Amino acid sequence: MNTLEVHQVNKNYSGYQALNNVSLSVPRGTVFGLLGPNGAGKTTLIRIINQITGPDSGEVLFEGHTLKPTDVEAIGYLPEERGLYKKMKVGEQCMYLAQLKGLSAAESKKRLMEWFRRFDIHTWWDKKIEDLSKGMAQKVQFISTVLHQPRLLILDEPFYGFDPINAELLRNEMLAMKKAGTTIILSTHDMGSVEALCDNIALINRAEVILNGSVKDIKKKFRTFTYEVTYAGTPMELSISLGPFFELLHSGAEDDLHKAHIRIKDHHSLNELLRAMMEHVEIHAVREIIPSMNDIFIEAVSRASQNHQTA
Repeated sequence: MNTLEVHQVNKNYSGYQALNNVSLSVPRGTVFGLLGPNGAGKTTLIRIINQITGPDSGEVLFEGHTLKPTDVEAIGYLPEERGLYKKMKVGEQCMYLAQLKGLSAAESKKRLMEWFRRFDIHTWWDKKIEDLSKGMAQKVQFISTVLHQPRLLILDEPFYGFDPINAELLRNEMLAMKKAGTTIILSTHDMGSVEALCDNIALINRAEVILNGSVKDIKKKFRTFTYEVTYAGTPMELSISLGPFFELLHSGAEDDLHKAHIRIKDHHSLNELLRAMMEHVEIHAVREIIPSMNDIFIEAVSRASQNHQTA
């Protein structure tokens, strides 16, 4: 079952098309990457899901029913622009936000103490928000976002301001929440985090979804049939072995061996490549070079921009 479904949503601001017929599905208990360049429409979609604004047309379903005002109690939202009150103390701020989400004062205090110990910030209760570093404030905001145990968690650039240790702490918490059944929408430009965390993604560009599906399937779609081959022999012997069906992209020495990046052309196979090479060089290792999500992001957006210019 899908936690969230967006069907043909459109949004226009004074003649500017922010979302154009956007559709996507977010499976329950997964991390879903909502990606795109700045100004692509991601924030507009997030605001619609949070009912900060409404679509001009289309429909948003939450857990199988049309999104309604009370669903906000089951959603946690960490915006890119943080919203803590600088003059308030940390404990006071967190208690206030927790009770806005329907928790009692006693339950709020109990859950906060657990989270503060987990994040090693139990001494911050009486600190003022304005005295915290960017990363410290980010921890407080994250705790306030998840304290009411939302079934859908929306995180917009959650790693901003975090050092590598705290970023890893946050990633581990996200994976633990996913394992417990929470559905997470992650909007970020950090493609390394997308690689590490996301099960599915949607890439929005110029208000439209240009790529949508599981990370595994998308990587398969963008594969270039390029392999790194470690071999013993000379570059000349390697070149002789390749013939017209295989393209040598790069070659270099490493210790006593050589490594070459080779692209298989047309409908030829890896087995054919290896058979051709084995007649001339000694193969030690082979691995396929899979495009990273960063590479896929750039290529998909570039293709879409070229199609837009020629349309």
